[in-house]
Amino acid sequence: MNIPSTLKTTGRAAASLALVALSTAAAFAQEAAPAAAPAAPTPVLDTGNTAWMLTSTALVLMMTIPGLALFYGGMVRKKNVLATIMQSFAITCLVTVLWFMFGYSLAFSDGGGMNAYLGGFSKFFHHGITVSTLWLPGVANIPEFVFSMFQMTFAIITPALIAGAFAERMKFSALLLFMALWLICVYAPIAHWVWGGGFLGSAGVLDFAGGTVVHINAGVAGLVCALVLGKREGYGTTNMAPHNLVYSVIGASLLWVGWFGFNAGSELAADGLAGAAMMNTQVATAAAALAWMFAEWIVAKKPSVLGIISGAVAGLVAVTPASGFVNPTGAFIVGIIAGVVCYLSAVKLKHALGYDDSLDAFGVHGVGGIVGALLTGALADPAINALGKDASVGKQLYGIVFTILWTAIATFVILYIVKALVGLRPSTQEEVEGLDVTQHGEVVP
Repeated sequence: MNIPSTLKTTGRAAASLALVALSTAAAFAQEAAPAAAPAAPTPVLDTGNTAWMLTSTALVLMMTIPGLALFYGGMVRKKNVLATIMQSFAITCLVTVLWFMFGYSLAFSDGGGMNAYLGGFSKFFHHGITVSTLWLPGVANIPEFVFSMFQMTFAIITPALIAGAFAERMKFSALLLFMALWLICVYAPIAHWVWGGGFLGSAGVLDFAGGTVVHINAGVAGLVCALVLGKREGYGTTNMAPHNLVYSVIGASLLWVGWFGFNAGSELAADGLAGAAMMNTQVATAAAALAWMFAEWIVAKKPSVLGIISGAVAGLVAVTPASGFVNPTGAFIVGIIAGVVCYLSAVKLKHALGYDDSLDAFGVHGVGGIVGALLTGALADPAINALGKDASVGKQLYGIVFTILWTAIATFVILYIVKALVGLRPSTQEEVEGLDVTQHGEVVP
């Protein structure tokens, strides 16, 4: 067909205009469309946080061996010092193996439908964790091996604390069996409830470094042990004064220093909140030591060495849940209250009710943990930690009650299982002779 040149020219012009229009529309559309989100950066190991957590882990391990071993070892009679120190050392070894095999997974892995109450089995024997696996990627960025090791040191000291309640009167075989069952059935579930994604943490219960998981847990278990085992032979009539308070002062000092890893390390980062937790730990501990000392000075007329170091430990215990939530003034208040209340609990309440809590595991750790947990709800400062804005005494009490109930019931059951299998106490003659020689065949010269 022969098309006139005018039409050809008009067609080409129309086509050109159409292309221009399309190009302009595409440009406007491109400008109007939101920019594509940049790809999220791959989490990279934070060497500063990792270095601090390696240090904190070593500090917390030092709290048990030699800290707690010496603290408890100095407070018993000379015939039981080796047996008492042996308990802390053996528990360290036993819990290390059990944590590696089962404990970490039960506390910190996903439990599926049971996740509110217990972790799962996926990390038994640390399965699936490699040198490249990070804990809290994008937040803490530390190796999961380091996180597990840090938590292992908490799992070690908690059952070791219980031993103070029944010092000088449990068979060594019974101790090993009891601690193994207790770690799996009591410690791991409660650690999961609070820190591993369980129902207490989800309900807003605040426990920065272990007031509930470690201290209330250990203290209540210790009280149950003291009640089930009964009093030491000669309790109330035989002199049971500490044989070497120098050991205990050294042990308390190691506990104090190690506690900076315990509390400041629980931030899992080398940052300002870790610094606040460290300051709070120091202030509360000193305040509690002085409060216990002055209370004892007023009541008993003399300030004792045993009193001031016990007060320091009470302050360390009480500030543990609060250390990352309160300001230093709040920590000061926590320390003063804990020092006085724990003194009354360890010295007056124990004697009034007649139970034999040998080294005041319940009087200091149980009561101190409860005081600290409640004061965390009352004194939490959102300027220190934003999570503090939702803190309440009611939520803290909720966590305390559930912890006490589970710990008391499960500990009672475990004790009777152990009693049926191997017995709990040595014979009267063996206890009178001393556990050093009767349980371990050794004596301090």
